[in-house]
Amino acid sequence: MAKMDVRKRVEVLIDVPRFGFVKHDDRGAVDCVSLLPCPFNYGSIPGTCSQEGDRFDAIVLGPRLARGTRVELPVIAVARFTDAGKEDPKWICGENAMTAFQRLTIVGFFMIYARIKAFMNAIKRRSGATRFDGVRASVADLDRLWNRDSAQDDDATGDT
Repeated sequence: MAKMDVRKRVEVLIDVPRFGFVKHDDRGAVDCVSLLPCPFNYGSIPGTCSQEGDRFDAIVLGPRLARGTRVELPVIAVARFTDAGKEDPKWICGENAMTAFQRLTIVGFFMIYARIKAFMNAIKRRSGATRFDGVRASVADLDRLWNRDSAQDDDATGDT
């Protein structure tokens, strides 16, 4: 398997505009109403599949984008998140490096979100740890993210 460029550009489909509260599913139905406004654009990466079976989540830095907008941006970091025992990384995308304020905003949001999500998982009787493990922007972390995604694609298609 060939190694991918760590500044890989991906297409992101915006599900929640910056400062939005409501996440919709692919059919347009309400999937989740957040207690907190999302301080960044939040979406997913078409053509990918996480351990949960959904597309990988993505954070898009920058100005507010409308729900349904598709943008192509480089991945600059990853927010490490575990949901009910399954890895659920959030790919952080933007044309420029994260500012200290953007990093602090992402960390603060996911520290609170992890507690809310753990509580909701307990109500739904979903076992396994739910936690936020920080933001990583190293070449090694991004390389692992690419190679895991490529390995899942290979497993799904039978390629080796």
